[in-house]
Amino acid sequence: MWPGDGPWPASAAGPVTAAALLVAAVIVVRLFFVPRLQPSSGTERRGAASGAFGSARLPAGSLGWPLLGETPAFILAAYSARPESFVERRRLLYGKVFASHLWGSPAVVSSDPEVSRAVLQADASAFVPWYPRSLMELMGRSSILVLGGGLQRRVHGLAGAFFKSPHLKARVTADMHRRVARAMAAWRRPGAAPVVRVQDEAKSIVFEILVRALIGPDEGHEMQYLRQQFKEFIAGLISLPVKLPGTQLYRSLKAKKRMTKLIQKIIQEKRKRRIAECEDPHGTHHPPRDMIDVLLGNGSDELTDELISDNMIDFMIPAEDSVPVLITLAVKYLSECPQALQQLEVRFNFVATHKLTSSLTLELRYTEAFGGDTQEENMDLKRRKSGAGETLEWTDYMSLTFTQHVITETLRMGNIINGIMRKAVRDVEVRGHLIPKGWRVLVYFRAVHLDAAVHDDPHTFNPWRWKERADVMTGGGFTPFGGGQRLCPGLDLARLEASIFLHHLVTNFRWVAEEDAVVNFPTVRLRRGMPIAVTPRT
Repeated sequence: MWPGDGPWPASAAGPVTAAALLVAAVIVVRLFFVPRLQPSSGTERRGAASGAFGSARLPAGSLGWPLLGETPAFILAAYSARPESFVERRRLLYGKVFASHLWGSPAVVSSDPEVSRAVLQADASAFVPWYPRSLMELMGRSSILVLGGGLQRRVHGLAGAFFKSPHLKARVTADMHRRVARAMAAWRRPGAAPVVRVQDEAKSIVFEILVRALIGPDEGHEMQYLRQQFKEFIAGLISLPVKLPGTQLYRSLKAKKRMTKLIQKIIQEKRKRRIAECEDPHGTHHPPRDMIDVLLGNGSDELTDELISDNMIDFMIPAEDSVPVLITLAVKYLSECPQALQQLEVRFNFVATHKLTSSLTLELRYTEAFGGDTQEENMDLKRRKSGAGETLEWTDYMSLTFTQHVITETLRMGNIINGIMRKAVRDVEVRGHLIPKGWRVLVYFRAVHLDAAVHDDPHTFNPWRWKERADVMTGGGFTPFGGGQRLCPGLDLARLEASIFLHHLVTNFRWVAEEDAVVNFPTVRLRRGMPIAVTPRT
């Protein structure tokens, strides 16, 4: 969701056809071709493993077609309504950990919570990040997605501390209040479009908020320029690994170069200002206002302008992709679960007609439960704070217990990051499974999150399940933000932004959601942007 454990396959903007991706798979395989291995006939390797790793064995599985492996089957499943079907079919044949051949390399696929957790917790002496070639071209060697060792820990630690800081959360909350209020005021204007597309609105809001937190520009020309260039940049994250003029990768690299030029200009200005403040004994020393200030304040020579600018661009990805999709999916799931929506809302009487499918219309009647024990927490919070003349703070939003359950359940069902890939730098044994040197490991979060053995009735949106599920939260059964040393550093900020948007939506509007479908590949998104017809509350 945030750079740390990046998505795999990487997110990209805009639709990509299945045919184009199959062609891309062929080209990628030819570029990265590794001699075909058969787990079932790997007698020599298993024999070698018995000495070094005891009973560790290469998982059973199939390497699929020559050259293509099982990549076409993975892609076809990814485009279906149940992307996890690729893993589910093989899990029945081989178990929760099995061998395959994906994206040009033999791979071990894990849908086992404990094995996945062990891979995520392992350090660079066992596994390093692996991504498709086009993404590596765009990210660069100084990206936090691929950095290792002490430098990765330093950047990750600085980012995590900043994103968790009360100072930043307070500023983000104030910025979100202002930006959400402006957007929703436009929904109320006479003559406003009767239908709001939640995905577009959320992207516009979150991008501005996050870019301000990263590099500090206010609304205006620089913000618009960065947004324009970033859209071109992110479109190339999954593309053919060809840099010829006219290709998407070529255009995306040019867009990154233009963004880098602007961001490095901002970095240099900040460096000059810091030098001037240090030389002036009576100068005012301000706390860091953005992520660039934090990295410059560390004083390490390793944190070059190039490294800082590259990682600022990486950190923008959640603003265009992950956080807006989290918000949009939450609105979709709430629209389809009236009981959950009611608990978020105030106790009030109304009749709404909600179209669930083209052939099914459900009339929802809500009646006020005077004297009841359950508090519809968002309106209750708004009423209490308004009555006291107080402004809502970030701690208020994060204290909304049921809202946090809604966000957690949205992350589990939505699987905005389907999984991550690692590359074994040596022969590694993980809970009895041998992963040979050079093989990839796909830790497939989606298969775990939708596994009936881990979560009861996994395809049903049920926020109440999280009232007593601390075991799953800590045991590898819930990993939407990755894990280990590369755990997403912005997870708290993502929850905060989603909480603020949902609070203002449910306390200011009623809505009727139009039918929409989730697209899971190459990026999770709503096909129509989640259109809703909003009605202001009186």
